[in-house]
Amino acid sequence: MTASFTEGHSDPTVQPVPASVVEQVDAADTTLHNPRRAVISLGSNLGNRLETLQGAIDALEDTPGVRVKAVSPVYETAPWGVEPGSQPSYFNAVVVLKTTLPPSSLLERAHAVEEAFHRVREERWGARTLDVDIVAYADVVDGDPQLTLPHPRAHERAFVLAPWLDVEPEAELPGRGPVAALLDTVTRDGVTARQDLELHLPE
Repeated sequence: MTASFTEGHSDPTVQPVPASVVEQVDAADTTLHNPRRAVISLGSNLGNRLETLQGAIDALEDTPGVRVKAVSPVYETAPWGVEPGSQPSYFNAVVVLKTTLPPSSLLERAHAVEEAFHRVREERWGARTLDVDIVAYADVVDGDPQLTLPHPRAHERAFVLAPWLDVEPEAELPGRGPVAALLDTVTRDGVTARQDLELHLPE
């Protein structure tokens, strides 16, 4: 971070951070003090989907100890697990970041960002304003039910694998293998690149 949070800042999920703390975080990032690479999947099928995804990216960047390093193209995806036509389609994207946060703290931040965009968890596969899922964290493989790493269904989801491959052609999903090979094993039906839409790295 290069500046403290100020009144009227676009990120509604955090309290103001003292400049001294921001400087410490920047120093940790600059000196690569134990940064870890993480891959985050974003999805939205309610409201202004593109604006929501960009807002989530900006909110992640606004997190002390997080730096967004790459943002994928946008994909439009048919909803999973529901009757065709019963929900709007999703916009999906993947971001790659470096972080000094442990997985548990990154998960808390992901949930806070979802809540800021009024994510409601009423039913499985229900429509939602925003999904923020941790796909992978470094090379960690962990079966903890609170945060299974890598994401237990990432290897079978083209809407995760395709955008991830776009930004990291040599990427590997820990415990599963190369993303390119995994993508070859799943259907891309209902998953379409939206070349007319674009997300941006935070400024």
